[in-house]
Amino acid sequence: QVQLVESGGGLVQAGGSLRLSCAASGSIFSCNAMGWYRQAPGKQRESVATISSGGRSNYADSVKGRFTISRDNAKNTVYLQMNSLKPEDTAVYYCYANIESRVGVWNNYWGQGTQVTVSS
Repeated sequence: QVQLVESGGGLVQAGGSLRLSCAASGSIFSCNAMGWYRQAPGKQRESVATISSGGRSNYADSVKGRFTISRDNAKNTVYLQMNSLKPEDTAVYYCYANIESRVGVWNNYWGQGTQVTVSS
């Protein structure tokens, strides 16, 4: 079994910062891409940022220059540093990881979600 546990969400004023963390644990043979999605009320889930095992990252246009994704491969943990937060960043943030739980068996795993609320 593989579990992803997120932490770091909360309430912050516009212009503030938050750092999300997501740690994968359990039967992990190898971990490929990791990343973050978010879902605001009444909207579809959207990709925020992804990072490869080699550290190559991609961002949604709406967060470029404000958010930074990073990872610690030794800890199977991915981070999202969010600066200059805006009210439109308010959403439930979900982390995911593409994990090889047994040799040759790859699946995408998801965290439970953490609420980020940005007040104006």
